[in-house]
Amino acid sequence: MRLNDTILSQIKPGESARIVDIGGGHGIRQKLYLRGISEGRIVRVISTSGPVTIEVDRNVVSIGRGMAQKIRVHRM
Repeated sequence: MRLNDTILSQIKPGESARIVDIGGGHGIRQKLYLRGISEGRIVRVISTSGPVTIEVDRNVVSIGRGMAQKIRVHRM
């Protein structure tokens, strides 16, 4: 893990990050991919209270905390 790497659920609202790795099996990776969430994408966190809400490619997506904890990101 690099210095500025963390998990998505730890990014504060308003911050942006690049997805560097998605843990979990094929099912979770497929669900995230269908929502536009894949390695290399830049996301901006909108909210972390309740489900984690992010903006990716001008689309707003909410995912559960369990899913967000499987996504490793690099703070921008």
